[in-house]
Amino acid sequence: MTSTTAPDGSAPPIRLTQYAAGGGCACKIPAGRLESMLAGLVGAGARPGDGAGGLIVGLDDGDDAAAVRIEGGAAVISTTDFFTPVVDDAYDWGRIAAANALSDVYAMGGRPILAINVVAWPVDVLPDELLAEVLRGGLDVATQAGCPVAGGHSITGPEPVYGMAVTGIGDPDRLLRNDAAEPGLPISLTKPLGVGLLNNRHKATGERSQAAIDSMTTLNRDAGAAALAAGARAATDVTGFGLLGHLSKMCRASGVSAVVDHATVPYLPGAREALRDGFVPGGSRRNLDWVRPHLRADVGEDELLLLADAQTSGGLLVVGEVPGAPVVGETRPAGETRIVVR
Repeated sequence: MTSTTAPDGSAPPIRLTQYAAGGGCACKIPAGRLESMLAGLVGAGARPGDGAGGLIVGLDDGDDAAAVRIEGGAAVISTTDFFTPVVDDAYDWGRIAAANALSDVYAMGGRPILAINVVAWPVDVLPDELLAEVLRGGLDVATQAGCPVAGGHSITGPEPVYGMAVTGIGDPDRLLRNDAAEPGLPISLTKPLGVGLLNNRHKATGERSQAAIDSMTTLNRDAGAAALAAGARAATDVTGFGLLGHLSKMCRASGVSAVVDHATVPYLPGAREALRDGFVPGGSRRNLDWVRPHLRADVGEDELLLLADAQTSGGLLVVGEVPGAPVVGETRPAGETRIVVR
């Protein structure tokens, strides 16, 4: 920020996005680099099995959360998600971060039952009152989800960071998984894409997209329940690796390929204009670079960037037909090309 006072002499509003290098799920470590870092850890410490304490879902397939079977036959689902500010409004950022963290449980077909806050805050730079607003936003969304927030952990840090660690429960025989996709099924998407582009425009210009905020703060609770009711077995939420990245991970884990019909994919108002004006997050470009070796496209670069756009608190990508959600493609038997965009 270049000034310390507004034209009327008051302090200008604090723009949280200016205090972080990245923003939202677009600040994830690039998928290819992350996989290289984790390569030696896959399967380490796992206790697979059907009894209590048996790991059902772990690190191996890059799923949305981990799941372990406990006494009584239930599955406990565990996840954490946090990031730097994706919008300037502290309360909205808290709501978005909470909805995003809870989404991992819904993406597994579970129900969140407990959350704790994860916070880093530059205490000598940003006022305490802003952090209180962030926490209030997170609490309000968790309350909407019927999930209590019981404390957490905070540290001082150079950038503001907020998120949650969430515990959920689910039926171990009905979990939605990355490795359970079968060929010959439709692929549904439960939220429109484009929040990465719109958030990047917001950070650069201050222009607010209410449509993006409304999408990011919408819980995936109903979408997860609808996917289970429709008999789906495979799903993931679309976040920092974009639709193409998350679909690629699911196809690889399941041993299938996929076709995406770009004309059926929904986008938020203003997303294409943000692309036209150059507000493409670096994470979106990295996503496309990562999937490109496994991609065949009959569309232009702009369409691919939209499909690779790094989402924050995006919708569910479900193998199966979900009532009310557009079908954006289909799974096919494994082939030389993992994803075809037509």
